Amino acid sequence: MFIQVIQGKVAAPARLRQRMNQWDQKLQHGAFGYLGTTSGMCDDGTIISLTRFESEQSERLNSKRPEQAAWWAATEKCFDGPLTVMDCTTVTEWMGGSWYKAGFVQIIEGHTRDAVRMRELLMQTGERVHELRPEILSGTLAIYGDDGFVEAVYFTSEAEARAHERAKVPDDLRALFEEESRLMGEVTYFDLRKPTLLSPGRK
Repeated sequence: MFIQVIQGKVAAPARLRQRMNQWDQKLQHGAFGYLGTTSGMCDDGTIISLTRFESEQSERLNSKRPEQAAWWAATEKCFDGPLTVMDCTTVTEWMGGSWYKAGFVQIIEGHTRDAVRMRELLMQTGERVHELRPEILSGTLAIYGDDGFVEAVYFTSEAEARAHERAKVPDDLRALFEEESRLMGEVTYFDLRKPTLLSPGRK
């Protein structure tokens, strides 16, 4: 799997929603290897979009479609200033794949000194995290460049997520969480309170 993350400030939110709806209705069907999109706007006007493809090659083929290029040229005008694009070539999903059912998504961005170990920890703790935090539906860790990462955690709702934040954690699991935190270092959190979740074949 390949994920392209696009991030920036929005100048015209209503217009951007129209453009995204247009892509879903008219361009999604012909997108090469398209697997789904998670997008949403944060309280400060930052929008983040994570688009999944079967491979990096699929995304490149899609971007070369004339209709895709025309759509993006018009959509780009909805943003205020430059956009950040992160091409994530290593993607790990944990706790299943029902991300498209989420009512709240939290995006975590940062840099890690050991991406391999981060992936191992996520896979190792996934089932136990689900027992401890049943409101977490799924998670995705996407790595870009030498050490950058974008992690998306999908919750049933923000209320449920906040209610379980202080759940008592068993000692052995806490040790793994603390190791993961050290590997992540300083991170930035982005809350998508009204996420748009697109998945082929699901409306």
